[in-house]
Amino acid sequence: MKSSNNTLHSFFKTFLAAISGKESDFTNGSIKKAIFLLAIPMILEMMMESIFAIVDIAYVSKVSVNAVATIGLTESVITLIYALAIGLSMAATAIVARRVGEKNIEAAKKSAAQAILLGTAIAITLGVIGYYYNQDILRLMGAEPEVISEGAGYTKWLLTGNITIMLLFLINAIFRGAGDASMAMWTLVLSNGLNILLDPIFIFGWGPIPQYGVTGAAMATNIGRGSAVLFQLVILFFGWGKIKLAITDLGVNLKLMFNLVKVSLGGIAQFLIGTTSWVFLMRIMSEFGSEVLAGYTIAIRVMMFTLMPSWGMSNAAATLVGQNLGAKKAERAERSVWITGKYNAFFMGLVSLVYLFFSETILRWFNTNSVVVENGSLCLKVMAAGYVFYAYGMVMTQAFNGAGDTQTPTRINLFAFWLFQLPLAYALALCLGFGPVGVFMAITLAEVLLVILAFYWFKKGTWKTVQV
Repeated sequence: MKSSNNTLHSFFKTFLAAISGKESDFTNGSIKKAIFLLAIPMILEMMMESIFAIVDIAYVSKVSVNAVATIGLTESVITLIYALAIGLSMAATAIVARRVGEKNIEAAKKSAAQAILLGTAIAITLGVIGYYYNQDILRLMGAEPEVISEGAGYTKWLLTGNITIMLLFLINAIFRGAGDASMAMWTLVLSNGLNILLDPIFIFGWGPIPQYGVTGAAMATNIGRGSAVLFQLVILFFGWGKIKLAITDLGVNLKLMFNLVKVSLGGIAQFLIGTTSWVFLMRIMSEFGSEVLAGYTIAIRVMMFTLMPSWGMSNAAATLVGQNLGAKKAERAERSVWITGKYNAFFMGLVSLVYLFFSETILRWFNTNSVVVENGSLCLKVMAAGYVFYAYGMVMTQAFNGAGDTQTPTRINLFAFWLFQLPLAYALALCLGFGPVGVFMAITLAEVLLVILAFYWFKKGTWKTVQV
């Protein structure tokens, strides 16, 4: 009994250390403890993101099927912005983690500042495009006139305010690279907490605030993310994190910015390949009508609830790889990846069982339309079949990125998604008459192929020699 109490006490002590961010040097000591200290805040961070996605789609589902379809089409385009933000974030994490592992905090600060400047410039440019061409973007995605009429405001707000997405991703990547994972977590707690509170107010109206419908969801999201970005900037310039910037750090340094761009190009290309494939998949799904599209959109949101925590564990592997390579401990970096992958596979295996047995029940929480439920639950079941593969694939991909080797996963994504997934989805769904299930099958098979390719290149070990 005493031993059990000691174990429980030790667990809570380590848990509190993880969410408080007291430790940020992960190049020494127990690898399992390092994974725990990094993964817990990262998992909680991603859980907050996925919980918001679920709550958001639950509220919007009460507006109309067209509103749900709007979110699906808009977020297919927004993922292109995510690709840029995540690509830059991967570079920021890799470079900051490497400099921190080398114990060169001043260089880490300067690289972080250049990432913020570059991200801001890109976001402003994309915001102008989104403000003026939101309806054209929906039309290009194959939206029906009713969907454009009802949802253009949502698209306009979300694209125009994309700077909140860009900076939220980038600054959290800086925190994670420095080992300050708890800072990234608390930022998401603030952002998504506000989103959840503001969503029903702006969607359905409350007091002096009118009913904005699906547009209100985008307004709430911008306010929540914008508030979180202000919080991040306060921490960066006046806070208690390892990376603390000054105004003088914000001058343009072409050498550092070029290094950041060079590392991020692979990451940007990597996610553009993945996300543009999702855009084309959504376009294929739109051929089957708004109800099928709504079921697919809800299923993807539900899947984010489990994929986000897995990305949290994968991000922990990226930080461990970056810091340990910086400390000249390549073997420790590799062991960190295999241990993290094992934990992730166990978790994803349990989740796949839940989807296989309870997918229809889960879909009915959001929508009772029989076509929506049928297609959404089928999507969950087919994709759950590959969840254990996804687990190792995510960890190995993030390990490459954490090492600064963004080129390898770019090539893997190009082959798995563009050369395999898209032609297969088109052939199965439209040419061979499988319908929506053909798309679901293509997604799962492509992810399995990606894992096989990632395993091969990871075992080759060339990622250990990359310099950033």
